[in-house]
Amino acid sequence: MKVMRSAVGRVMLASGVALASMAWQPAPVWAADQASQQNATATASGEVRRVDAAAGKVAIKHEAISDLELPAMTLVYQASPALLANIKPGDQVRFTATRQNGKYVVTQISN
Repeated sequence: MKVMRSAVGRVMLASGVALASMAWQPAPVWAADQASQQNATATASGEVRRVDAAAGKVAIKHEAISDLELPAMTLVYQASPALLANIKPGDQVRFTATRQNGKYVVTQISN
């Protein structure tokens, strides 16, 4: 009887460990969902906080952007230097941004 309890206990323990390790696995994401998340685009408004046109970076404080799954925040976006030529800190801007390979890129901006 003692041997049987020990064997049952080991099986239950092994099953519990297997189930626990499965619980920590990330949920699978379909390829189409990943592609749409990677190339999401949205238009928003915000205030320019910093600009480094030479480096192609602009920090914009904005409200939540649901299409990019971003909360309200100040975020540094990449942008072509030509887009940032007439943009300065304090400007209220309307911009279009996209998520490309995990980075946020401003593709249009106007003040």
